[in-house]
Amino acid sequence: MDEIIVSIVEQLGYVGIAVLMALENIFPPMPSEAIMGSAALAIHKGSMQFWPVMIAGTIGTLVGNYAWFWVGDRFGYRRLRPLVDRFGRWLTMEWEDVERASSFFRRHGHWVVMVLRATPIMRTMISLPAGLSHMNPWKFAIFTAVGAAVWNAMLILGTQWLARTFDETDNIVSGVIIAIAVLSVAAYLLRLLTWKPRAER
Repeated sequence: MDEIIVSIVEQLGYVGIAVLMALENIFPPMPSEAIMGSAALAIHKGSMQFWPVMIAGTIGTLVGNYAWFWVGDRFGYRRLRPLVDRFGRWLTMEWEDVERASSFFRRHGHWVVMVLRATPIMRTMISLPAGLSHMNPWKFAIFTAVGAAVWNAMLILGTQWLARTFDETDNIVSGVIIAIAVLSVAAYLLRLLTWKPRAER
């Protein structure tokens, strides 16, 4: 199984990793843990290099987050709400979530863009209120890139540690990666199928 995952990542290449990381931040349910974990497994097997993977993953993350920043900055609160009300089901998000994230952003300031980008909490969601507040684009890009680099490094180094620890046990790491991907897709589909706006609950 390890060989299959490594082979797929090799076919994708560094550009493919960047594209997947961008899509992961634009539309669920692609988990960055599975994408960067697969790339880290390829690094462990010697078919990819750490820094190119880091750079590709960070660029992809920045592009994906900037897409949400651009939406917030371009549309603003008044024009964004109808879009969220209409398409929120597919993003498993509604306007109350946007307001909550915006309130959090206003309370804690621009630094939360960098801090949250390096955590599993609101990593992508925080880009939207940053755009709605018309944060300086260059500042947003720098903060996002730094936070993304920290997060991606943790995923790569963590996966490499697992690969070294279970090096003599076949398919442990690949099994974890596949499980993360499957659970993420299943969780998204479950939320999609059971989605109801808060007003109807």
